[in-house]
Formats: sequence, C-alpha cells, structure tokens
Amino acid sequence: MAPSTSSAVTLNINGEKYPLSVDHRTTLLDALRERLDLTGTKKGCDQGQCGACTVLVDGRRAVSCLQLAVAADGREITTIEGMAEGGRLHPVQQAFLDLDGFQCGYCTPGQICSAAAVIEEHAAGWPSAVTGDLRPEAEPPPLTPEEIRERMSGNLCRCGAYVSIVQAVARAAGERARTAETEEEAA
Repeated sequence: MAPSTSSAVTLNINGEKYPLSVDHRTTLLDALRERLDLTGTKKGCDQGQCGACTVLVDGRRAVSCLQLAVAADGREITTIEGMAEGGRLHPVQQAFLDLDGFQCGYCTPGQICSAAAVIEEHAAGWPSAVTGDLRPEAEPPPLTPEEIRERMSGNLCRCGAYVSIVQAVARAAGERARTAETEEEAA
C-alpha cells in the first residue's frame, strides 16, 4: 500500500478552527487563499523573498509561501483579516491609514502583519542587526527609523512607500509603549 500524500489538519486562524484535508505539499498560503478563501494574504514572489504573504504563526512572523499547511496544524495563525479587534483597527492598521503607509496596497497585509510582530519583538528586547548594545542587561534600543528599516527589511514594497511605512510602525510602537505604561501604572 502506498503511503498517504495528504493529512487531516486543523488550522486555527484568527480565532476560528478550520478542519481540512491537505496534500502534504500544500503551503499555508495556498491553504489560506485557495481552500479557505482568506485572500487578504497575498502571493508575491512565492519564494519567501518579498514578504507579501507574511502572517503570524504563534505570534511570530512567517512567510506563508514557505510554510507547509501540515506544519501549521494546531498552531495559532493570524492573517490580516484577524488583526482588527471588534471592529476597531489594530494600531498598525490605523497608523498605515493615517500616514499613507500603502500605495497600491498589495504588500500592505504582509507589511502590517510583519510590523505588528516587529513591535512585539522590539518590546521583548530582541536585537536586530543594527542594534548597538547586545548585552543582556541593556535596555531595548530606541526604535529608530534605522531599527525599523532593518527589522522590516524582509517586506518589499514596489511602490516605495517605505518612508510612510517607517512612520506608521514608529507611531504604532509609540502607542503600544504608552498602553503598556498605563497598564503598569494601573497594576
């Protein structure tokens, strides 16, 4: 008997569970777009180079064109469709709108998912390639435009909206920091 080439998986996407039978070669991107009709995640290069297909898997960035759907079984997946909460845009989404962080909009879903993860990574103290002080006791570096550009470098924008994207990430990061301070003071 030949081994099976498909598996039953449950994809936890944006708080909903989707049971599927998928071919072992099916990417998460194709499962999202072709099987579940979640077309906010875009197929750009299909080689993991452009970032248009970026989603969050367990809160971390993943290029869904390189992630197999079977490897995402049971993990928490957030796509652009799941970024808003209760009709209120995610702060990154709002900042992109307010500061024109998009032009054609094709790369925007991946940019927004990546930016949300960048902000959390920075807040957790993760260094980037341009972080100067890597000592464990060092405070997270300021989220300067240089830090943002480095951390967002896996997401390409053919329209060249980078200046606005950097501003949008900085604004959303500032809002996250203010919210965290308020919550600390209240506790």
